[in-house]
Amino acid sequence: MSVSPTWDPQQYLRHAGHRARAFVDLLAHVSDPPAERLRIADLGCGPGNVTRLLADRWPAARITGYDNSPEMLDKAHVDHEGPTPGGGRIDFAPADVRTWAPSEPYDLIISNATLQWVPGHVDRFPAWVDALAAGGTFAFQVPGNFDSPSHRLMRELARSDRWKDRLGGTLRHDDAVHTPAAYLAALADLGCEVDAWETTYIHLLQGEDPVLDWVQGTGLRPILSELGPDADPFVTEYRAALREAYPPTAHGTPFPFRRVFAVARRPGSNR
Repeated sequence: MSVSPTWDPQQYLRHAGHRARAFVDLLAHVSDPPAERLRIADLGCGPGNVTRLLADRWPAARITGYDNSPEMLDKAHVDHEGPTPGGGRIDFAPADVRTWAPSEPYDLIISNATLQWVPGHVDRFPAWVDALAAGGTFAFQVPGNFDSPSHRLMRELARSDRWKDRLGGTLRHDDAVHTPAAYLAALADLGCEVDAWETTYIHLLQGEDPVLDWVQGTGLRPILSELGPDADPFVTEYRAALREAYPPTAHGTPFPFRRVFAVARRPGSNR
């Protein structure tokens, strides 16, 4: 049986600027909800660095970041929790997005690069949309790069004869996320006004083995957690494959990264 991934906030934040770009683009498509003092949930808040961007946008809001990683929450508590200059507040709380159910109305429920970890996450949409105040918004972005070399090579190696007995069911499959059209249909069926799209970023990464460094903070975590001290041989093989798939240039290593976005607004005026 696979173990739950152990997260490393410092490793994750090594590429914080690149990772946050998609959240900034998502946020740019979220209209101001009608309430004066917003109630916001950030699902899968990680170390809280993008949760802080919500307070920058809505300084009077009461914001709660939810995550199931104690390591990430510890970092978020230390770096970002507390009152905001506009009279709002940021708090963080443990929660599993797979089962999280809103206990109060929210003006904005937002999620950044988390739902790909939640099998059947579309089935959670009705409860979340139901919890939106009139005129409230549910918005998310997920990586859509599961068929890219970074993830395909990882899966192929995990399924190889050497590793399949230990890693056969560890990784997410290439259907972990859906198309923008599928998300649009699911949310429109719930009565929302929906904007859905996709973008491929070309991140120019620096340093030695930068794609490996990137995935060690995210997609590779289940394998590192599963193998523990036995992970080095896997990482060595995977590093060699990544070097061939992502050769460096004079300016750095280009890393194409597709992301899928959806913004769903519940019709209605302020409550």
